[in-house]
Amino acid sequence: MDRVADAFVWPFRDPEWINKILIMGLILLIPIVGGINGLGWMLATLDRLRAGEEKLPPANFDYLGRGFQLFVVYLVYYVGLGFITAVLYVPAIFILAQQGHDMSNAFLVALGIALLLLGAGVLTLASLALTFAMPSIVLAVDRGGIEGGLHIGQVMRRARASLINTLIAGLMLIAAGLVGQLGAIVCLIGVVFTSAYALAMQAWIIRSFELGSPTTDA
Repeated sequence: MDRVADAFVWPFRDPEWINKILIMGLILLIPIVGGINGLGWMLATLDRLRAGEEKLPPANFDYLGRGFQLFVVYLVYYVGLGFITAVLYVPAIFILAQQGHDMSNAFLVALGIALLLLGAGVLTLASLALTFAMPSIVLAVDRGGIEGGLHIGQVMRRARASLINTLIAGLMLIAAGLVGQLGAIVCLIGVVFTSAYALAMQAWIIRSFELGSPTTDA
């Protein structure tokens, strides 16, 4: 994972990086379809890095098929995360709503608040765990499609094979996510650049994770 820091600079090695990033950024603005195509573009970028070619793929709509598989897997994981959180949040909201209409019971109010805090904690920890597992998930989808990505045992074995590798990749993915949001925070127009740039960063991070994983056959 020594090369992972290059994730911030490698897209600029492509002489056409401005045009590609701009076009992909505009495509990403399209609801759902843009995001699916962006995921496929990220996988295509990963392919180029495997081939030793540090150039971004062409920016177009050719990546919907590959992106759809990764999108479905992401959706399943996040729906599962939402369900787990709802198991705690829904009773908490119900209890607190009832206490708001009736004479308050201190124990039930405390229980409702405790469930809310527990739900927030579970959501935070589960979201972080999913982020750190993301490189393993992407590689599993890339090699085994939707079925491979949903093979939780295989995903977790790869993630646990080198915890330091997984930790570094996860932290870098968090950084890439912050970069992707930076354009929206600083200037809404800037998100056209930062969103696609973040996907290119993710491809480099995942490739670095793949190279450093003891279970990889790269």
